[in-house]
Amino acid sequence: MSAVPRFEKAGKAERSSGRFRRMLDRLSSSQQDLECEELAEDSYASGCTRISECTDRQIVKVTGTLRTVTLRPRAGVPALEAELFDGTAPLDVVWLGRRSIVGIEPGRKLIASGRISMSHGRRVLFNPKYELRPLGKE
Repeated sequence: MSAVPRFEKAGKAERSSGRFRRMLDRLSSSQQDLECEELAEDSYASGCTRISECTDRQIVKVTGTLRTVTLRPRAGVPALEAELFDGTAPLDVVWLGRRSIVGIEPGRKLIASGRISMSHGRRVLFNPKYELRPLGKE
């Protein structure tokens, strides 16, 4: 008879199989799933709100990677649009009156803050305050 209670032994076995299960899941996951998980962990670690948790008219601070950057006029005014993705959901970031911004390019990580709005069922952040993440940390 051992001095360790039976439920503690079971917990330890579950933990080791849990680690094995996580390793197995990582090996069998696609590259895209792994990147999404990494982005979501980075968002949580930086203290930012996850995009999937953002609601209409909420003031937020989010972080992620720019997937696309396009120039699209809105009502005759130039607008630089980018899709920010944090591993949980996409967010459209729009700078009105801008044709380009140095450093805003696909693949770049940034932190953006402002008020979320909903447009055609998508989350949009107009003219946010933003901070480009250093290239060395990517």
